Amino acid sequence: MSITVTMPQLGETVTEGTILRWAKKQGDTIREDEVLLEISTDKVDTEIPSPTAGTILQILVPEGATVAVGTPLVVIGQPSEAGTPEAVPAHTAAAPAPRPAVPVPPAPGPVIAVPVPSAPGPVIAVPVLAAAPRVPAAPEVAVARPSSGDSGMLSPVVRRLAAEHRVDLAQVSGTGAGGRITRRDVEGFVASGGAVTRPAAPEPVRSVLGRGIQDLIVSQPAEHVLFAPAPAPAAPEAPAAPEAPAQPPQPIQVAAGDEVQDLSRLRVRIAENMIRSRQTAAHVWTSVEVDFEHLERVRGKHKEAFKAREGFSLTYLPFVSRATVDALTAFPIVNSSFDFENKVRTLHGSVNLGYGVDLSEEGLVVMTVRGADGLRLRGIAREVRRLAEKARSGNIEPDDLAGSTFTITNPGPFGSFMSAPIIHVPNVAILSTDTVTKRPVVVTDGDGNDAIAIHRIGYLGLSWDHRAFDGSTAVQFLKRIKQSVETWDWEQELA
Repeated sequence: MSITVTMPQLGETVTEGTILRWAKKQGDTIREDEVLLEISTDKVDTEIPSPTAGTILQILVPEGATVAVGTPLVVIGQPSEAGTPEAVPAHTAAAPAPRPAVPVPPAPGPVIAVPVPSAPGPVIAVPVLAAAPRVPAAPEVAVARPSSGDSGMLSPVVRRLAAEHRVDLAQVSGTGAGGRITRRDVEGFVASGGAVTRPAAPEPVRSVLGRGIQDLIVSQPAEHVLFAPAPAPAAPEAPAAPEAPAQPPQPIQVAAGDEVQDLSRLRVRIAENMIRSRQTAAHVWTSVEVDFEHLERVRGKHKEAFKAREGFSLTYLPFVSRATVDALTAFPIVNSSFDFENKVRTLHGSVNLGYGVDLSEEGLVVMTVRGADGLRLRGIAREVRRLAEKARSGNIEPDDLAGSTFTITNPGPFGSFMSAPIIHVPNVAILSTDTVTKRPVVVTDGDGNDAIAIHRIGYLGLSWDHRAFDGSTAVQFLKRIKQSVETWDWEQELA
């Protein structure tokens, strides 16, 4: 009995996916749990295993197509159910189901001339002493059908690039399968200096009349109107300058010993996100110096027992995270999202901490600890450890990367002094925890006497979006974390 595999729900926030690669061809045999295809979403690329063993009878969606969750992708069964695999050629595969509530534009066709009628003006009785000139008919305006690139076959990356650069996809020629627009098509269009918005429609004839004859008639009493002169002929338009030919990308200058490498999909996505964030948020950076000596004494007392119980080391990160959750609760504006286009902000009802996780220098992903405001120090430490191991083992799920309301990046273990990270939009701030090291500091005893002592000192840096709040909030937020780190009763958190 054959089964039809559909586009899976890869996360609660994912509604569609793009077919990156079919691991099998039509007519191939496949084992249960063997990789069937690779799907890309806005969050992550995922390999999908086959739910059954059999033969690939029919591939319903081609590589590069973007389809909604639940769309049939492939039929798997026994060869006898279709006669022979060749009985179902690939070019007859069913087209992917259209996305719900998204109109499907017509197939490309010839340019059709559509007459644009003039809007009727007001009817006014005028004594006519001479024959009024005939008004020429409204010109015909050529209206082109939208390009096939506007269809539901666009990948999430293409749609995002088009939105960022305000590209009219009807003007972009697709070089992908079936005329599909690819990322390179959009990038090439932008690089060539092509128009990014549709040209304004020609002004209808009535607008000329409105400024000429009709304005004159309405502004004068009827008995004073002797003649309605014809409007002066419009000056002929200068011929449009020919479009400059698309310029190919400039060749890379390569010297002896250089090695040119293609960027990985992850690196391309990181680059796109970083550029988008810098172009969107008004980045400002603020930092504070923190004395970790009190915290270090508690950590040193419990770290051996903690490692024996939990199976991993007790670092500074869970302490800082717990203090950050407290500060986010006290300053909810920092735990928000900012939408300037719609002139709204969203104050989040819970704290979902995002953590930057390094993937062996191949890239960086932000894994999300949901409901961190309901966890104590031990719970946060466990979740951070679990998500880091999941990321580094390549078992990331789309929901692991979604939903953060505030982000923490931790370059301290690599030896950083101070860092100014890029905000993880739509968050409005990101905290950097840098290296804690021994430094001489001035300490004051209970009697007000000063002395020099060696304490463990570190710096916390906050990159924040000045559109969302101001410097006073940023400083008070950091001050709250600093006071918690330096003065809290951390013993009770580890009890």
